[in-house]
Amino acid sequence: MAEKRMFAKQIVDSDAFLDMPLSAQSLYFHLAMRADDDGFVNNPKKIQRMIGASDDDCKLLIMKRFVLAFESGVIVIKHWRIHNYIQKDRYKETAYQEEKAMLIIKDNKAYSLSDKPCTQVVSKMDTQNRLDKIRLEEDEDILSEKKKQESQYIKTVVDYLNQKAGTKYRASTEDTAKHIRARLNENFTLDDFFAVIDKKCAEWMGTEFEKFLRPKTLFGSKFESYLNQRSGARRGANGIALDDRRDDELDGIL
Repeated sequence: MAEKRMFAKQIVDSDAFLDMPLSAQSLYFHLAMRADDDGFVNNPKKIQRMIGASDDDCKLLIMKRFVLAFESGVIVIKHWRIHNYIQKDRYKETAYQEEKAMLIIKDNKAYSLSDKPCTQVVSKMDTQNRLDKIRLEEDEDILSEKKKQESQYIKTVVDYLNQKAGTKYRASTEDTAKHIRARLNENFTLDDFFAVIDKKCAEWMGTEFEKFLRPKTLFGSKFESYLNQRSGARRGANGIALDDRRDDELDGIL
């Protein structure tokens, strides 16, 4: 296994990274330094305790999608392939093949959790292993796993909203979950949810519209409109972006 690790400035110099507490940033660096050659870490809790980081630091890294977590307790550095290129003669493939099979590699080289059942791992698999997975889509275990993944996505979105807006919504409440589930079924991503929450919190916090920082409003029929709203728009005294029409805004709230 390669001993040296590198970090891409486009990731660690981003506002999303630098806005996190120093303790969360430090935890990220320590996790990445101890990851295997595919970016997987099997003892994140131990590393967290070793450097004195808190559970909230770990949760924040997961919510901000700097690391991806699996039910096994293993995590992977999302931007590992952006940070590091390891020569073949030094590369040792990860031992966590089941977790690796749940990932796809996007065009920008970042890992992402696959929304579809995987029939093979990210790297090459033996021909015999491929043949053993011909009928995965008909397997009830796959449907169960997809349901678990959806529940995890809903919890991540609700936790992020509560952290940003100071609210106490529950992912287990059906009226909260159904709006998030509807958008997931339209193929919106976690990053899309985070973007909408960030934009509307920046616009509505401290105004009369703060009470509308709720799942019903944020993740309802106006979700795509909020997602495409320009950031940093000038605001009037009532807290509404001057570039938005008031009638259109209220139409999405009432």
